[in-house]
Amino acid sequence: MAELMVWYNKKNELHPFEKAAMFHSKFLNIHPFIDGNSRTARLLMNLELMKAGYLPIIIENEQRFKHFEILDIATVEENYVPCIQFVANYEKLELQRYVEMIEAHDNAEQ
Repeated sequence: MAELMVWYNKKNELHPFEKAAMFHSKFLNIHPFIDGNSRTARLLMNLELMKAGYLPIIIENEQRFKHFEILDIATVEENYVPCIQFVANYEKLELQRYVEMIEAHDNAEQ
């Protein structure tokens, strides 16, 4: 865990999507708790996104296996690109949902 925190503190030049996705993956590799590692990793990822002004992302159950496949690629190949793209695509979805809610609210007021 100490090595993860050293990495985290040195990676301020990364884009927030990169840092959030990589931190998420690296935390899961450590697996520091008996239970709740995935939930904690997702919370940490969302904290990173929100600190940078982005919306938190919600990974649907239907995407769970895709998510695990991407995390495996990051672990085995040390290739974080698919993981970063996964987070960026989910952020795009969340932003689209947010805009739709605002538009629906505006239309309801008119």
